[in-house]
Amino acid sequence: MSNEKQDKQFVTEITPQSEDFSRWYIDVIKKADLMDYSPVRGCIVFRPDGYEIWEHIQRDLDRRFKETGHRNAYFPLFIPESFFEKEKEHVEGFNPELPWVTEAGGDPLEERLAIRPTSETMFGHMYSKWIQSYRDLPVLINQWANVVRWEKRTLPFLRTSEFLWQEGHTAHETAEDAMEETMRMLDVYTEFVEEFLAIPVIKGQKSPSEKFAGAKATYSIEAMMKDGRAVQAGTSHYMGTNFAEAFDIQFLSRDNTQEYAHTTSWGVSTRLIGSLIMVHGDDRGLALPPKVAPKQVMIIPIGPPKTRDMVVGRADELFAELKKAGVRVGIDDRADVRPGWKFNEYEMRGIPVRLEVGPRDIENGVCVLVSRITGEKKQVPLDNIVEEVQTMLDQVQQEMYNRALSFREENMHVVDTLDEMKAIMEEKRGFFIAGWDGTDETERLVKEETGATIRNIPFKLDVQKETCLVTGQPAKHTVVFARAY
Repeated sequence: MSNEKQDKQFVTEITPQSEDFSRWYIDVIKKADLMDYSPVRGCIVFRPDGYEIWEHIQRDLDRRFKETGHRNAYFPLFIPESFFEKEKEHVEGFNPELPWVTEAGGDPLEERLAIRPTSETMFGHMYSKWIQSYRDLPVLINQWANVVRWEKRTLPFLRTSEFLWQEGHTAHETAEDAMEETMRMLDVYTEFVEEFLAIPVIKGQKSPSEKFAGAKATYSIEAMMKDGRAVQAGTSHYMGTNFAEAFDIQFLSRDNTQEYAHTTSWGVSTRLIGSLIMVHGDDRGLALPPKVAPKQVMIIPIGPPKTRDMVVGRADELFAELKKAGVRVGIDDRADVRPGWKFNEYEMRGIPVRLEVGPRDIENGVCVLVSRITGEKKQVPLDNIVEEVQTMLDQVQQEMYNRALSFREENMHVVDTLDEMKAIMEEKRGFFIAGWDGTDETERLVKEETGATIRNIPFKLDVQKETCLVTGQPAKHTVVFARAY
């Protein structure tokens, strides 16, 4: 095999997105060592790089939660069956996905225990004990946990039987306070996903058929993948007094009367990792925004064997300088691997910036920085390396957001009728903006005909449709339809 072919081997082993997007996705996450399949159906093992992405997501979100007054706690994995029976709509929504524990220690249990699909019921039970007076409100608690939903069709990170997430559950004195919390957390998610993950999202309210089981209203942020499908990147739910009534969360009001608390819940999960990959990745592999990448910079010493010690020594100094400045940096000084092969490998792994340094560079007091996203090569002075690297990392982060936003805008289609939508879907991918008469029948018909669902009713759109795409009747809402993961 020639050196050129050897250097390109990493790329040729990845299925092109245009050929088979799902296969591309699996190739990339396996080749980049983000995960592996476990022996349990529908469950994956997070390898260190994959889990470190989640740690960075977790760390930044946790900071944002605490800045808005929330605290972390932990609640049990096992939930008594009777808890689900208290809120009928909730149990009906989750029943098909619930795994049950029926015996322990060889003995049958008196009551079946569900393995946590979500924790509204457990939080509700505990809040009924903790909340007695309006002085106890608001209660603002978040939990970082794993949950289990026995999915029939799975896709690593995006839909697995067990996944990691956070779930916030809050209780409030009034409906206004609870709605303010619901919107605040939706805004927190929006800012995080756009600023930290460089993914533009559409913020809006879910249709009644798509809302969370047991909620009064569900709000979401929706992101477009490179195949034009949607991922629900975060949700925030206003529960009203549904769970408070089911679990008797009452408090003595300021008027000295017993009232039910108004509750909320909100969450994001490890499907954000899948979204990251599908929004930013390309035919060379992963492309990770600097803020979330396990390694932001990879240093690659180059040059002939006779200068190796000198070049590696200088590369080690650059490594130490960048690390001290808080840059997540690595160095690949393997002598038995060609630089071209390394370049391809770290591009495939999505590392935002590559730093190349050779003997001539050192003589001239410079090195070369290469952007993963644009391919731009920039010669920069070694004595200003920290500032130059941080500048390029900022540029890569912004460029990734800009590219994702441009892609979304190019693949947004405004349609008047269902036939028009179907015709466009045969040739193009993306989201479809259309009028909806507000009926379940229309929503169901569109799904049956196209496989697309109402992703949400956006809060802000440049266009408003006057008529329903199916019935021609006056539109109650302008909505976004899309096929979704």
